[in-house]
Amino acid sequence: MKYRKNRVGEDMSILGYGCMRFTKNGTQIDIDKAEKEILLAYEKGINYYDTAYIYPGSEAALGEILERNNLREKVNIATKLPQYLILGKNGIDKYFNEQLSRLRTTYIDYYLMHMLTDIEEWEKLKKHGIEDWIKAKKESGEIRHIGFSFHGNTEMFLKILDAYDWDFCQIQYNYLDEHSQAGREGLMAAAKKNIPVIIMEPLRGGKLVTMLPDNAKKLIEEDEKHRTAAELGLRWLWNQPQVTCVLSGMNSKEMVEENCRIASEVEAGEFTDKDDQLIENIKACINEKLKVGCTGCGYCMPCPRGVDIPNTFRCYNIMAMDGKGTGRQEYFRVVALRKDPAFPSQCVGCGKCESHCPQNIHIIEELKNADKALNILPYKIATTVARKFLYR
Repeated sequence: MKYRKNRVGEDMSILGYGCMRFTKNGTQIDIDKAEKEILLAYEKGINYYDTAYIYPGSEAALGEILERNNLREKVNIATKLPQYLILGKNGIDKYFNEQLSRLRTTYIDYYLMHMLTDIEEWEKLKKHGIEDWIKAKKESGEIRHIGFSFHGNTEMFLKILDAYDWDFCQIQYNYLDEHSQAGREGLMAAAKKNIPVIIMEPLRGGKLVTMLPDNAKKLIEEDEKHRTAAELGLRWLWNQPQVTCVLSGMNSKEMVEENCRIASEVEAGEFTDKDDQLIENIKACINEKLKVGCTGCGYCMPCPRGVDIPNTFRCYNIMAMDGKGTGRQEYFRVVALRKDPAFPSQCVGCGKCESHCPQNIHIIEELKNADKALNILPYKIATTVARKFLYR
């Protein structure tokens, strides 16, 4: 495992474990499976484990796994204050103390203001006394490093970056998002301030692996260095020395093994002009096909009307990349046949989802487009018949 330094010179593994996508049995995390994967990650040298208050069951699972394997003091826990839920100063302590309890710890190594998108959100927290609160928590040792995770435009990222003496930050960044959200400009601005940058969505929720169009796959198959789609995406990030740590939502031992292998071999600046051109060619192929830039993060959920927004968009994009029939069949399985209706046609245009979307997708409009494409008459008839059979 390779390491890069935080602001005070401590080693951070360049690969971090994203705990949002633990495998679930129904609605419950498969903690035994997650434990095996985390233990393997630890053995391979990963020392940064990222979770959040709103990831269902994630903090509690991570805390239990670390406690029963005596690993708490040997790793760094990163979790996030749900700043969008804070109504007053008391709320800050309420959520923080609950997180300590879930994680079975007395301190957080890396604590983030979760999903800042606008400087006004930070200003609101300041009115609730967040700066004094952070100072007290750092002095007591309950928080070691303070940062923020960001979803918004470059201009707002730069304003938030300058608004406080941050220890680190977290941004969505990958070769398809090089010039969106914080983007390369934000990455370079943070590096100029000596602020470590944690990368989320390095493969866009896996879509830069599983949903590549055929012509992009062919380009990767012809790569003379025999790199996989995932390896190319990760190496593109680590090629940049300004990237400190890349989070991966690993949920199989094979994925842990492979990502750790890459993270033990990679070097900053290793990309050649030919490698850069390969990435540009892959991007061109993807942009020809993609319908909706949804990463599947789930921040738009739950929908008040029950619409399964991420899966609807996932199936819509599958139609574009893997064929109409494939996308519609997947939609039929994962959305249409659920007991609780989750159809895009249930949308009433309330806009709640759009206010929470990190990608700034026009969800209401795109749901209409997706519904029209996915729910053609034969599938509507098949859905009606199948649901009557299944839930008679």
